[in-house]
Amino acid sequence: MVTTQQQITHDPVFEDVPGHGNTIAAWAMFGVMFIGVVIGCLAFVWANLMGVAIGGGVIILGLIVGLVLKAAGFGVGGKHTKSDH
Repeated sequence: MVTTQQQITHDPVFEDVPGHGNTIAAWAMFGVMFIGVVIGCLAFVWANLMGVAIGGGVIILGLIVGLVLKAAGFGVGGKHTKSDH
């Protein structure tokens, strides 16, 4: 016997909106890390090992900036973030 009825259940994974990183913390982290990547790439092309190391340091600094801003409430679900995230 073939039936066309289907049981529908709600999965909580699909009910939560993740926010997609559209926050001040995410954009600040991306901006600083992007600058670090540009510095590192240019230094690599110019064969400047110190510049590559500085670029890597700026990338790590970007990670720290993002984590600090998230802890300060500028990340997804933070107190300084719009309620639609």
